Amino acid sequence: MAFLWHQISSAVSLIVHGDPYLMGLLWVTVRLALVSTVSALIIGLPLGAALGLGRFRGRRLCQVLANASLALPPVVVGVVLLIFILPQGPLGSLRIEFTLRAMYVAQTILALPYVVALTAAAIQGLPPGVVEQARALGASRIQLGVLALREAKVGVMAAIIAAVTSTISEVGAVIIVGGNVQGQTESLASALLAEFTFTPNDPRETATALILLVLVLLLVGALTVLQQRTGQLRLRFREG
Repeated sequence: MAFLWHQISSAVSLIVHGDPYLMGLLWVTVRLALVSTVSALIIGLPLGAALGLGRFRGRRLCQVLANASLALPPVVVGVVLLIFILPQGPLGSLRIEFTLRAMYVAQTILALPYVVALTAAAIQGLPPGVVEQARALGASRIQLGVLALREAKVGVMAAIIAAVTSTISEVGAVIIVGGNVQGQTESLASALLAEFTFTPNDPRETATALILLVLVLLLVGALTVLQQRTGQLRLRFREG
């Protein structure tokens, strides 16, 4: 018990005094989560809406692929991406290996399936009359997509929460493509793994874990509050 108390008190002291190493990890993690999640939303929300509303051939196959991609092994994604971005690879000219940009790409790829699959499922769960009434009122495809996303807000926010948590807590892919370079590409999760492996019983381990836990709780808590907010949708469509 004395050991546990010592670890926690030392960790809290490091956090309160703004340990530069810990603050650097926090900054990298926040940037990684923000950029990757926004990128996944920009790409994934339109795809999810199209999949949820679409009436095209092969839609069922696309749904299967979207759901299957939720089980993408992060390590495999990291290895494949690294092969592509190494100097001798197809995208080697970009020179992004072992940089934050490579980590952004990896985490976007891993967050994207959550956005697409969960958004599509949320839209498909809407009462049929909502979409059909909008079509009858002359809603354009863009208006129809916006309507569906807003009506399926609870499910869409669940997709966003899943994407955010994946970008914060995933380790395998970011270590492979980012190299886990201290002070540059080391995130809270990857640093925690390295610290536990090479420097056990270091108070920075506990401090890193506490910061990561609090960050996840704060972000998920804020997004959950937004998810549960209620409001009426008011859109007007031109007839014709």
